[in-house]
Amino acid sequence: MQITTRDIHIDTEGFSDIHDLTARVDAIIGESGISEGFCHVFAVGSTASISTMEFEPALVRDIKEKLEDFASETMRSHHSQTWGDDNGFSHIRATFMGPGITVPVRDGRSILGTWQQIVLLDHDNRPRDRHVVVQVVGKE
Repeated sequence: MQITTRDIHIDTEGFSDIHDLTARVDAIIGESGISEGFCHVFAVGSTASISTMEFEPALVRDIKEKLEDFASETMRSHHSQTWGDDNGFSHIRATFMGPGITVPVRDGRSILGTWQQIVLLDHDNRPRDRHVVVQVVGKE
């Protein structure tokens, strides 16, 4: 069994800014030499999420609007009152979405649906340099 771990850094705008990671993840899988196994993609930090979706402009807009309905930027939160950073909503969004996903790997590529991409969502209330860890586990 072989394990390869790589980092991705992305400058984001916050407020559930969504970035397609699929090509970068597949490149890491390809470089790993692993042909069969799995790939775990993990957002480091408590205000970001990793998920899959059809990454197209209308759906990106829909997702942002629904996240705003779910946990509004203007919502009152105990976290924001305690720490004064007004980002309680971002912690709530990230907690409910989760920090990572695991994707199967076959023939040296992630197994995804035709319209399914791996995405990073940065929920914080300011621009960030986001750190994503990609770990590929399997056999050559």
